Amino acid sequence: MDVIPLSVLMGEVELAEDLSAMQISYLKNWLSEKGFELLDDRKMVLVERVKNLIIEIIHGADRIDLTIKLSYLIQQKISIDYNYISSLFSNIEGITIEQYIILQRIERAKEFLEYNELTLSEIAHKLGYSSVQYLSTQFKKATGFTPSHFKKIKENTRRSLDKL
Repeated sequence: MDVIPLSVLMGEVELAEDLSAMQISYLKNWLSEKGFELLDDRKMVLVERVKNLIIEIIHGADRIDLTIKLSYLIQQKISIDYNYISSLFSNIEGITIEQYIILQRIERAKEFLEYNELTLSEIAHKLGYSSVQYLSTQFKKATGFTPSHFKKIKENTRRSLDKL
């Protein structure tokens, strides 16, 4: 389409110039064929920015101090009042930002449990939980399993290389 991107971030592209209506239509169709969609509603774009930021914070937790309140980090990065962001997010997504953060933390905890390289205490610390018990409580609430039981189930479904 001979369009020059100024920057490309996860889920976001900034272009050097505005697209014509025909280019937008082409782009929407192309993205749709690939399983994506073009967000051109400013509120939807803001919610996607928040979701991407949360994913970046949780999944890049080694680089970010999780003792800082995530609401503060979100407000600082997005530069919009957190109460507005929170209300908009809830209206569009049907869950609160806090619930979304918990879901992302639990998904990250599942990854750590599957890799089996960290103790539960280390996982809790990496994800900014105040205790293993708090992580375990949220994990069980979200998945129906304790972290230990989840780990055991995953181990039973995987076959070692020598058994293949």
